[in-house]
Amino acid sequence: MAEKLGILGRKLGMTRIFASDGSAVAVTVIQAGPCPVIQVKNAETDGYNAVQIAFGVDKEKHMTKPLAGHFNKAGKGFFRSLREIRLESVSEFDVGDELNAALFEVGEFVKITGQSIGKGMSGVMKRWNFGGGCSSHGTEKTHRNAGAIGNNTEPGKVWKGKKMAGHMGDRQVTVKSIQVVAIRPEDNVILVKGPVPGPKNGLVMVRKQ
Repeated sequence: MAEKLGILGRKLGMTRIFASDGSAVAVTVIQAGPCPVIQVKNAETDGYNAVQIAFGVDKEKHMTKPLAGHFNKAGKGFFRSLREIRLESVSEFDVGDELNAALFEVGEFVKITGQSIGKGMSGVMKRWNFGGGCSSHGTEKTHRNAGAIGNNTEPGKVWKGKKMAGHMGDRQVTVKSIQVVAIRPEDNVILVKGPVPGPKNGLVMVRKQ
């Protein structure tokens, strides 16, 4: 399935800027690229159209031999992250092309994907906003329990996807309709309105909608 063109970046943190009417706008600062095109795939040879982009300069000693050979073919150096974006057409792309913050325009809306911050193991009240048990007379040590989770003989199992205590966060999250507030091409930085998934210095994918 074809996607919209995007770019890899690094979430630098949050700050605020002032709009023309004097109002304060909370923004997230993202280092968007530069991302060289490492490989161009097409339907004739690979079965689908896609561009493979890289981000985050790295050293050759950190590469496996197959990955080092893959980067050497492009001749753009070595990188920490690789992502593939499927497109309807790749005729306008060549190996070695560079995508940067100029890909976006002020005022347009983008969607951003990142790995949410891990929160460790959590109970059902924190993880799923359960109300908890009653606190009346006779309740003992069950105030934050999940309650019953199973069924009787039929079906005699816990349904898949049941909301229970467990690992919270540390999952891929995509937030849509985030507005680009400002672009600083000389620094390869874009400012987007509001928060985005992930910790400071976390890897994010910014795509057109």
